[in-house]
Amino acid sequence: MSVSKLFSKAQKLQITEAIKAAELNTSGEIRVHIEKKCKADALDRAAYIFEKLGMHKTALRNGVLFYLALDDHKFAILGDVGINSKVPENFWDEVKELALGYFREGNYSEGLEKGILKAGEQLKSHFPYQKDDVNELDDEISFGD
Repeated sequence: MSVSKLFSKAQKLQITEAIKAAELNTSGEIRVHIEKKCKADALDRAAYIFEKLGMHKTALRNGVLFYLALDDHKFAILGDVGINSKVPENFWDEVKELALGYFREGNYSEGLEKGILKAGEQLKSHFPYQKDDVNELDDEISFGD
């Protein structure tokens, strides 16, 4: 079964709406990529997906990727150099722990939603929305095989 079918329309909407809400007050960009398996280290795989999705091409280098491999229970959050130079050192670990609390209960969409909104707060404080801001990256969830 395709990994995208593991999420209902309502769950997908919950995640994409969280992305839109988080990006509403920031020039930062957030993406979510979900796949079934991850044979590599989750952070290495997230870095590969980050580049594959062109996330390193944002003007302020302020993209954030939430990467989840369901069957292998792997999760990583990867911020680009622009945002990583601004957030506190353990910030991504805090976001990850917040999401993992929901994941442990099987609530993947809610965990992603809460993590995305928390990341959006940091993006807002370091990269406030500009009136000429353009949504540089698609808000839709990308799914792997």
